[in-house]
Amino acid sequence: MLKDKNIEKIVVIKYGGNAMQEENLTVQLIENIVKLHNDGYKVVIVHGGGPFIKNQLELAGIKSEFIGGHRKTDSKSMKHIEMALKGEVNGMLVREINNLGARAVGLSGKDGALAVSNKRYHTDENNKSIDLGQVGDIHNISPEIIYLLLENNFIPVVASIATGEDGIDYNINADMFAGHLAGAIKADEFIMLTDVDGLLENPPDESSLINELPINKIEELKGSVITGGMIPKTEACKIAVELGTGKARILNGTKPDLLIDAVENNNSAAGTKIF
Repeated sequence: MLKDKNIEKIVVIKYGGNAMQEENLTVQLIENIVKLHNDGYKVVIVHGGGPFIKNQLELAGIKSEFIGGHRKTDSKSMKHIEMALKGEVNGMLVREINNLGARAVGLSGKDGALAVSNKRYHTDENNKSIDLGQVGDIHNISPEIIYLLLENNFIPVVASIATGEDGIDYNINADMFAGHLAGAIKADEFIMLTDVDGLLENPPDESSLINELPINKIEELKGSVITGGMIPKTEACKIAVELGTGKARILNGTKPDLLIDAVENNNSAAGTKIF
């Protein structure tokens, strides 16, 4: 495996959100990802694409229903979700990386049996289990295809879709997919890109940035400091570290130069480091 060969550091980057829709930010961020690659880092990208999924479903005349923050997904919706993630977002990222002279390969969790999922149910406030359709949780990661690509100097770009043991395709929360993958390949660093500077003690006051957070402190901050979309992001970082990632960091993807600053310069003031 890669770690046994004393090769370059592995960095898993979770990319998604509104920054992905702004072309200039996307270009700058991909330029910095390619710079990391050219500087000797082994980079893996995992992405979602909520805004693109929303557009695809609207074009198809499908109304989205959210339960507990998860988009209820029937077979018709799943077809369009896969079109958005694999056809649109994944293809765009691969194209841009290749245009900059690196070599990217687009994947989903289905390729090479990279990821196997379980069907996810939502439990409401009355402890009632609600069927979300084709929404899943990661059950297992088999990273051989990732190792193969990294060993041959490719950048894997992974869409957060996986097949269950029941043979059904599932939409997976991209944050959680990325955290599990980072842990499975024992990445040296897991970068969670978002649209804020990191975990803020008093949002939206950027001066209240929490620079370092041990994983054993995450649970006590939930509901106060850690709310909304930061819950799956911090949980994904926790999973990555528990499974063997060296460190995780929540970083502002709308400030592309922070990526180089955090990874190459190890700037402790860049984002929130979780360890």
